[in-house]
Amino acid sequence: MSHITELLDAPSMNRALTRIAHEIIERNKGIDECILVGIKTRGAFLARRLAERIEAIEGKPIRTGELDITLYRDDLSTKQVNDEALVQQVDIEYTVGSQKIILVDDVLYTGRTVRAALDAVMDLGRPSQIQLAVLIDRGHRELPIRADYVGKNIPTAGQERIVVNLEEVDGKDIVTIHKAD
Repeated sequence: MSHITELLDAPSMNRALTRIAHEIIERNKGIDECILVGIKTRGAFLARRLAERIEAIEGKPIRTGELDITLYRDDLSTKQVNDEALVQQVDIEYTVGSQKIILVDDVLYTGRTVRAALDAVMDLGRPSQIQLAVLIDRGHRELPIRADYVGKNIPTAGQERIVVNLEEVDGKDIVTIHKAD
């Protein structure tokens, strides 16, 4: 049995994403050379939400893409490999060379997912810059990676688990922390 605590409800998540959208625009002085790239699965949906907010603010769309980093993970051999893991999907319709790539993910933990995403992006070309936006930064990094845009910092213990639920995947927007009893 575990104890579950709500960290973000739907309105809090929306405010965090709106703030991140403003920060992205401000830091990059607009969006002309930017491509938002969501890391599947939940990062892709968060990237779409950020794109909607940025378009509402800027009055023009930002380019977007998606990455499935499964085959780039350095721990693939320790994970159960199934048919889904054999499909590596990069859905970026734009040349990444000399562009600013903004990777989007739901939770930043050890940094291994982001490292895999960096490898996948670099295989597509050499961007002028790669930035990272995450909804939750929970600490416990194993690699020297930090987010440029963070919805909420939530220091956690190693045995705790952060769960991000999104309307598009899970039927509702909520972020919870699960603690073993």
